[in-house]
Amino acid sequence: MDIFSKIAAGEIPSYKCAESDKFYAFLDINPVAKGHTLVIPRREVDYIFDMDDDELADYQVFAKRVAAALKKAFPCRKVAQVVLGLEVPHAHIHLIPMNSEADVDFRKEKLKLTEEEFQQIAEAIRKNF
Repeated sequence: MDIFSKIAAGEIPSYKCAESDKFYAFLDINPVAKGHTLVIPRREVDYIFDMDDDELADYQVFAKRVAAALKKAFPCRKVAQVVLGLEVPHAHIHLIPMNSEADVDFRKEKLKLTEEEFQQIAEAIRKNF
């Protein structure tokens, strides 16, 4: 079981934002912006395009619902959807509130948030989901 599967199963703590029987959304612990959320399938699949068409469609619809909640919790021009990352062998979508493309620069210094800030952010997203 990979680290994201352990997070979705509750074996590793996370700041849960939303969940369904197929998908799980939680805050990135190294966010590039407040509200930076990861959306994963509960099923272990390394590459998003290895998902069958129906599963991929359901995944995108779930991510869309999370993005809508994120936009309500953190008003912004758009919510960016980024699929990248080779360090965890589990498909994941980054959802990031943005007002400019610079808000989605993964090379910039990550935010340092407190436990309380993470909890408040996750609660704001859950409340709007």
